[in-house]
Amino acid sequence: MSLRLVVLALILTTAAALGLIAYQVAVPAHAPAVRQVNEVVPLAVGYLVAARALPAGTLMRDDDLVVKMDSSGALPKDVVRDSPDARTSLRGALLRRYLDAGVPVKLNDVIRSRDRGFLATVLAPGSRAVTIGVDAVSGVAGLIWPGDLVDVILTQEFDQSQTPLPRRVLSETMLTGLRVIAVDQDIVQGGSPTAANAGHLTKTVTLQVTADEAERLTTAQRLGHLALAIDAIGDPPSTERMAVTGGDVSPALSRIPLPTGAKVQVIEGDKQREVTFQ
Repeated sequence: MSLRLVVLALILTTAAALGLIAYQVAVPAHAPAVRQVNEVVPLAVGYLVAARALPAGTLMRDDDLVVKMDSSGALPKDVVRDSPDARTSLRGALLRRYLDAGVPVKLNDVIRSRDRGFLATVLAPGSRAVTIGVDAVSGVAGLIWPGDLVDVILTQEFDQSQTPLPRRVLSETMLTGLRVIAVDQDIVQGGSPTAANAGHLTKTVTLQVTADEAERLTTAQRLGHLALAIDAIGDPPSTERMAVTGGDVSPALSRIPLPTGAKVQVIEGDKQREVTFQ
C-alpha cells in the first residue's frame, strides 16, 4: 500500500513539474505579442515645405510646395499641415522672406490674398494696378496666370472712307514686360483652379504698371482692341515699337496701290523736289 502511495506521489510531482515547465515556456512566447498590441505608434503627419528655393516676393504656386512626413510629436513649430484648405489658403500668397528648398512654410512667412492690404503689398513701390477686359482670344485662352509677364498689343480699325484698304487695320505693341497680378478676382500664380478652369472664360486681367503706363493703357482701351502676348521666361522686355498694317501681313493687300494725291513741284533756289499730298 505504501509503495502505491509513493508511486502516486512521484507521478503527481512529475506532472506538476512538467506543467510548471510548460507554463514557463508558454508565457514568454505570448508576452511580446501582448506588448505589441498595447504599444502606441506615433502618428505620421504631413506638412508643407518649399519644393525649391523661393525668393521673397514670390506669389506661391501649387508646385512650389511639397509634403514632408514626420511624427506628430516632432513637427517644427507653427508649420502648415497639409490639407486641401491649407493649400487653398497658400495658393497665391505672397512670400515675405526667402525660403530654401525643404524649409517648412509657416503662416508668418506669407501674406494671403484674403488678408487686408494684400494687393498693395504685391505691387512694386511706385507702381499701379490697372485692369483690362479680355476674351478667350485676347486673354490667351485663359492660360495667363498671375506672375506672368505680358506685352499689350493694340489693334485699331480706321474709317473706311478715309483710309486705304492696306492701312485700314493697324496693330502695334504699345507696352512690354508688364507683370500680371490678378486674373478676374483670383490673385494666384499658376497651376490652380481659376476662372478658366472653373467653367467660364477669363474676363479681366489686372496688370502692374507705372503711372504713365496706367494712363496710356486706359486711353488704349478706348482706341481699339487690346490683346496680351506672354513673354518667355528669362527674355528681356522688348524695346522695339513697330506698327503693322494689313498690307504688311497680307500679300493680296500689299499689291493694292495706295491712292496718290496731288503732286507739287517745290523749287528752292537751284533745288527742286516733288511733294505728294495724300
